[in-house]
Amino acid sequence: MINNDVLRSVRYMLDLSDAKVVEIVGLGGLDVAQADIDACLKKDGEFGHAVCSDAVLAHFLDGLVIHRRGRDESKPPRPVEPRLSNNLILKKLRVAFELKETDLLEVLQAANFNMSKPELNALFRKPGHHNYRACGDQLLRNFLKGLTVRLRG
Repeated sequence: MINNDVLRSVRYMLDLSDAKVVEIVGLGGLDVAQADIDACLKKDGEFGHAVCSDAVLAHFLDGLVIHRRGRDESKPPRPVEPRLSNNLILKKLRVAFELKETDLLEVLQAANFNMSKPELNALFRKPGHHNYRACGDQLLRNFLKGLTVRLRG
């Protein structure tokens, strides 16, 4: 899925201001200018639109975990992944919103997307595992939609 869409979806879901998005990216360990975030939040084809890089989205998602759950001072900061996959985005959102397996299934059902527990567990396995399943754009889009319904009503 396109990083800009994920950033816009989470921003809408939590009703975050542009300044708060910059602050959350800062919590993730990246200093970014307000103008850069504004460009990433613009729609495709709009004047001044910029592509949201994997680094910016990864720092935003890491900052979102810290923003919602707090920083764990006993552990060193995790290194930021150079390339984000849909599976990794889903995993980071799961951690940020403290979602259990049943919560994930409810979120997907809220978006009219049914999935079994084994299918869901396969999304969180390591890529080399024989039961690993890649998270498609449609699944991630429906997860974001269901999470928005859950949080915004």
